[in-house]
Order: sequence, then C-alpha cells, then structure tokens
Amino acid sequence: MTAVAITDHGNMFGVKEFHNEAKKNKIKPILGCEMYLTTRSRFDKKEKEDRSSSHLIILAKNKVGYNNLIKLVSKAYTEGFYYKPRIDME
Repeated sequence: MTAVAITDHGNMFGVKEFHNEAKKNKIKPILGCEMYLTTRSRFDKKEKEDRSSSHLIILAKNKVGYNNLIKLVSKAYTEGFYYKPRIDME
C-alpha cells in the first residue's frame, strides 16, 4: 500500500503514533476522525433528543485540514460533550 488512513472514533488519540509509524515505513498517512454529529446544536443537552447522533468521517487533506480537525475535536469535547464528544453543522 502507498497510503493508509486512521479514523479514531470521537478522538484523535492514535494519530501521532500512527503518523510516525507510517512515515517510518514510507507509507503516506491520511489522518482523520469519525465524529459524532448531533442533529441540533452541540450546546443542547436534553435527555432523549440529544443522546442519539449520526457519524461523520472527516479526513484531513493537508496541514490546514489537520489543524481544522484538531479544532473540531477540541470543540466536540469542550462544548459538545454529552455522553460522547459531539459536533454540529456550525
């Protein structure tokens, strides 16, 4: 394989080790995350409506995309966390 991707579920804890190992083995690392997407606002935290969510896989195309992905995951934990880290379309 010439490239391989990682999409941790709701976080990016494995990205650094994955990136380093791929580079060491001359494989292009594609970094991403499988995010929880809420149907309403990430700030809404009502029992029934906001516990369910969809999944959205986001891949970084370049360094700018990677930085944006870090921001999304951070907001999911700091602003959207309700049973799990969530983002919204905002």
